[in-house]
Amino acid sequence: MDFSSLFALPDGLEVAETSITDQVLTLFLEASAPTAICPLCGLTSQHIRSSYTRHVADVPSVGRQVQLILRVRKFRCDTRDCPRRIFAERLTPFVEPWARMTSRLSQTIEAIGLATGGELGSRFAPRLGVVTSPTTILRRTMSLPAQRSEQVSRLGIDDWSFRRGRQFGTILVNLATHEIIDLLPDRETETAQSWMQEHPEIDVVSRDRGEDYASAARFGAPQARQVADRFHLAQNLTEMVEEILARCRAEIRKASKGTNPSSERRAGGDKEPTASFDTRPPAPDPLAGSAHLAHHAERSDRYHQLLELRKEGLTNKEIARRLDMAERTIRRWITRGIPYEKAELRCKPRKRFDPYLPYITERWNQGERNGQRLFRELQAQGYKGGAGTLYRFLRSLRGYSASPQGRAEQAQVVPQTPLQQFSAHKVVWWFIRDPSDLGKKEQKALAAIRQASPTADNVYGLVQDFMQMLRHREGERLDVWLGQVRASHIPELQRFVRSTQRDKDAVLAGLTLPESNGVVEGKINKLKLIKRMMYGRAGFPLLRQRVLHAL
Repeated sequence: MDFSSLFALPDGLEVAETSITDQVLTLFLEASAPTAICPLCGLTSQHIRSSYTRHVADVPSVGRQVQLILRVRKFRCDTRDCPRRIFAERLTPFVEPWARMTSRLSQTIEAIGLATGGELGSRFAPRLGVVTSPTTILRRTMSLPAQRSEQVSRLGIDDWSFRRGRQFGTILVNLATHEIIDLLPDRETETAQSWMQEHPEIDVVSRDRGEDYASAARFGAPQARQVADRFHLAQNLTEMVEEILARCRAEIRKASKGTNPSSERRAGGDKEPTASFDTRPPAPDPLAGSAHLAHHAERSDRYHQLLELRKEGLTNKEIARRLDMAERTIRRWITRGIPYEKAELRCKPRKRFDPYLPYITERWNQGERNGQRLFRELQAQGYKGGAGTLYRFLRSLRGYSASPQGRAEQAQVVPQTPLQQFSAHKVVWWFIRDPSDLGKKEQKALAAIRQASPTADNVYGLVQDFMQMLRHREGERLDVWLGQVRASHIPELQRFVRSTQRDKDAVLAGLTLPESNGVVEGKINKLKLIKRMMYGRAGFPLLRQRVLHAL
């Protein structure tokens, strides 16, 4: 049987003997080539002077470790001018000079290190029949080439975080080959600029809306055309629209009550109201221009809506269903109010009263409504607080039917008004998405919102026009759209216009050219996976090696 072909040995090596001890397969190899080449002068020699033995580890076979015992011959160089008189025959690329393992075993350890890291790799390797240490795995991984010399014409650049909000790095991707070119240890403008200056062949730079990479591309690659990523454009617009909807929530909800078909029938009117637009600039809204105030106004309006339903006698579960909120949040808002709310709308902390809540609830369900009698019963049980806390809690129970049947009847008596579940965070996607992707219920609710608020209707038209440009890359209509936004006098969209004007060339390229940062975002996800597998125990050099040579 030809053992040389069975173990995939190179030409010139033959198996002289085999032995098996425990889990180790030992192969005794001998070289059969009649000549050898001098490593200095490159001439062949056939004068064998002596031999010695090398012990080399090889890749496992059938779950067993493989140990090679090589009989290496020494030759005498016949060239008079060669400074080396005696040399050992070379077995490259199968075994490098002075190596303790074969090249294919070294490549296997490198693959284990790239896939798992040092500590985990050393625990995983024995299951494959490879015995190694974490230090060896890391040493093999770090010995890989650290720089890619490929040319890049279309570059994608973005940042990623070592620790969110604290330390960031930069990832560079070749958009033509979809391969990671390099990782930078920070996201400073000077670092990215220096890297780009070493690659004058760059023609296109795709980036986010940040000024750091815009400045780096402007000075590091002035010959390249910058492209603003379309996803980030849509994300910026989404944030503005969500702020507008949060600011207009109270207006939309109150106006939708008047468009309720049941209320119109009671009033005897069958004509649908139509939205009207005023061409004059509207009065400035005190909430416009501040995302914090707008979202606080939305939350405050929802809180008042919750109190109104509570006064109607609805249960917490029914209120949570109608408002699309968690029942636990409903209970917390009723008893404690909401953060940053006025003092008269909030209840004081009642930690001393909480242990007596089950008793008060039970007595209330039994029909007891006398607050003084309940207060005396609590005092008899050891309650040390004041009566005000008890009375505030009882006021929250007024109009609350004790029987489940009565609660269901009360829920049927109180009609559901349109847009009770209005949430700017949810509704904003109805404005951004293509109308054909919305369901019938979503389209109906969207129509009610547009009918209830002229501002929302105007915003919807502008947003859909911009998203049409973005999806079909119709950048030539950008100037017309910017003019329409200026004429709308909507403060949040004016900020979007100003940011677009500052970066207009890149935005226009993003709405025209096919390049985007989608590939870069996918590579960042891959980078995060590798980074989290390392458990934060290694630094940037090892992370860079594993990302650049990822399997």
